[in-house]
Amino acid sequence: MTRIKGFAVTLDQDYRDDDSEGIRHALEMVKGVLSVEPIEAGISDQMNRTRIRSELGQKILSMLGEA
Repeated sequence: MTRIKGFAVTLDQDYRDDDSEGIRHALEMVKGVLSVEPIEAGISDQMNRTRIRSELGQKILSMLGEA
């Protein structure tokens, strides 16, 4: 049997640090949670989202062109 030492939680969007406090406190109240450390969003996140959005748009246009 494998042992699990933690989980990564992904939020549905980027939140301001003051707006995310409620989420953080809720996670801290879950049984077995030792710590909750926020991960700041940066420019690389925005670049990745832009690239994915562009690639997805191109794929949709390609599919529509084939139909």
